[in-house]
Amino acid sequence: MKKFIILFFMGFCISAYAQVDRDQLSLDISKADAANTEKLKAFIWKRASVALVDGQEKLSTLTEFSFNEKGEIQTKNIDAKTTVKQKPGIRGAIQKNAAEESLDYVAKALDLSLGYAFMTKGQLIDFFGKAEITEKDGIITATAKDVQVKGDVVTLKIESSTKLFIEKSFSSLLGKDAISGAFQYAKFSSGISHGTTSVLNLPAKKAVIKSENKDYSQRVQ
Repeated sequence: MKKFIILFFMGFCISAYAQVDRDQLSLDISKADAANTEKLKAFIWKRASVALVDGQEKLSTLTEFSFNEKGEIQTKNIDAKTTVKQKPGIRGAIQKNAAEESLDYVAKALDLSLGYAFMTKGQLIDFFGKAEITEKDGIITATAKDVQVKGDVVTLKIESSTKLFIEKSFSSLLGKDAISGAFQYAKFSSGISHGTTSVLNLPAKKAVIKSENKDYSQRVQ
């Protein structure tokens, strides 16, 4: 009995330590991300996006990103081009309605994907609390289910030394439709992490949206 009690308390202490370690990991990552974002506020950059349907380019956009005085991301549309030709008459009206429905669908998909790209401190704590976590070759990999939507799967890859994100990927549901996406990150020579590329897959619409962040430049003081 005495041996059982000792083993029980040893197990309890190990479990509790593991939980504290998970919480600390999520806090360390949140802290590193917040500090990196503060440095990123000094930059302006552009995002070039291409929408493909059935493998054919249908729309390309160029958007400028920056932070406002409140520290919030703000965007400015610079250019947009489409390869879809407007049809005349009733066919044109039907085409317009279909395009508006597609845009609404894409907007909802983008909103959902942003929830995976920008997780709050509380969400990260919940994520790491139930995630399977491994570490190899200086990279922490954490995977968890039911993060934003029931049935979704999210994987985060983090650089062990800096606690900065390397990649975020997810598979989820928009209503009953499966969607998936991934976000890639890299560092400037200064060590500041920034988004590089992203992809959003919308199989129900046979569509893929690919984006690339580029032309990072520091604001003129």
